[in-house]
Amino acid sequence: MVGSGSWGTALVKILTDNQQSLNWWIRNPVIREHLQRKSHNPQYLSSVNFDVRRLSLTGDLQQLISDSDCIIIAIPSAYIEQTFEGLPAGIFEGKKVLSAVKGILPGRNLLLNDWLHQQFGFEIERYFTVMGPCHAEEIAAEKLSYLTFSGFSVTDTLEIASNFSTEYLNTITNNDIYGVQYAAVLKNIYALGAGMAHGLEYGDNFLSVFIANCADEMAGFLWKAGISHMEVGIHEDSKSVDDKKSANYAASVYLGDLLVTCYSLFSRNRTFGNMIGKGYSVNAAKLEMNMVAEGYKGSYSLYLINQQLKADMPIADMVYQILWQNVNVREGFKRLEGLMV
Repeated sequence: MVGSGSWGTALVKILTDNQQSLNWWIRNPVIREHLQRKSHNPQYLSSVNFDVRRLSLTGDLQQLISDSDCIIIAIPSAYIEQTFEGLPAGIFEGKKVLSAVKGILPGRNLLLNDWLHQQFGFEIERYFTVMGPCHAEEIAAEKLSYLTFSGFSVTDTLEIASNFSTEYLNTITNNDIYGVQYAAVLKNIYALGAGMAHGLEYGDNFLSVFIANCADEMAGFLWKAGISHMEVGIHEDSKSVDDKKSANYAASVYLGDLLVTCYSLFSRNRTFGNMIGKGYSVNAAKLEMNMVAEGYKGSYSLYLINQQLKADMPIADMVYQILWQNVNVREGFKRLEGLMV
């Protein structure tokens, strides 16, 4: 495990609850020492107690990667480059990578798999993702949640997912590596907008219309990016022994994650947007938050990516303009009001 924020800590809880042992890279030595002594993370999900006998805590990232078969990356996208800077070019050879990153690398405008390929020659066949909808706080409380694991190899994806299946967590698999990652970026951007709407004191009626239009806009972008299965109510014939439907756009990892991120009080992106709607400056909102709102930098990266794809994205564009072009938030939403269907 690379990362000790709320999401990384939640994933470690799931694995250790399943009697898995793992190496855990934590940059801050104070957190490592506290966790070893007190059996909990002092900064995130501090109510979760770990069996530290199952954890090998380290601050040496190169050694952790060398000692591990599968590396789970659960740090904000903005810190990826500095975290992996200086590692040998072949360090990921023979390894699997499971990404829990819900963002695009800012400045590069790349998803993690593309950056790993560019920097380390890492092949996408050994790359997997784990996406929501799943708030870390509900994992800590053991409220039933769902995670979707994506990878090109059905066998390997199922094997990885099996390590996370518990009484409070159901796992789903698909092969849509690009689609689930782009959906995770987009839902954070739209949650910023939902928070802004709440801060501006729009009601539930408007918010439902806003999110419905966000869902349509997201589907349009994914189509432009070459992602299929965007139809709702249509499923491929399934020969699965568990009789699960095949995933489409209404599945949990697409529409479900969008809904919970826009509505939930646990959503840091919604919280960030709410502050903007209430009149905070971007810098003031960033100082107020003690966690990273991925949608902030994601809105900038996605705006640049869409200059090539040219999907129709008035909502995402307006969030970008409010956060990066100093468009007044109230005026921006007034413009959006007439575009909703």
